[in-house]
Amino acid sequence: MKRTATATTCAAALLATVLAGCSDSTGDTSGDGYGSAASSASPSKAATVDTKSASGLGTILVDEKGRTLYLFLADKKNKSNCQGDCAKAWPPLLSKGEATAGKDVDKKLLGITKRSGGDEQVTYNGHPLYYYAGDKKPGQTNGQNLDQFGAEWYVLNAKGKQVDS
Repeated sequence: MKRTATATTCAAALLATVLAGCSDSTGDTSGDGYGSAASSASPSKAATVDTKSASGLGTILVDEKGRTLYLFLADKKNKSNCQGDCAKAWPPLLSKGEATAGKDVDKKLLGITKRSGGDEQVTYNGHPLYYYAGDKKPGQTNGQNLDQFGAEWYVLNAKGKQVDS
């Protein structure tokens, strides 16, 4: 347990350093639009939640660009408990208004919750949705089953349930 806490602390410190050194005024550090997931700026359009097949995990939730979405076990139903440094490492999926359901996504499970700063975060089956800053391109699932910021992180399936790997 102590080793996990030390590793998590070191990983969080390293990630914060990398994120601080790579940021620019747009929040997009990659040139391909992927870095915009980590932007804390309010969105200009409604988010889209879609599905995609991921090796070893089955069909999981992604955004319109194929970027993996995660749930945080420390969250309560429709209430995010990921703020500050947590939200830098795990940027929330924000939307301007109601989110759009992609193929195989149950529109009835999509929702919006207000974050502490007033932004609207997309939820699915009551789980606030996040990206992982360690995923550098669409289709990566590097955040799966990580224990960071006090709880574990998982991808979700189309039924809104965590996928155990």
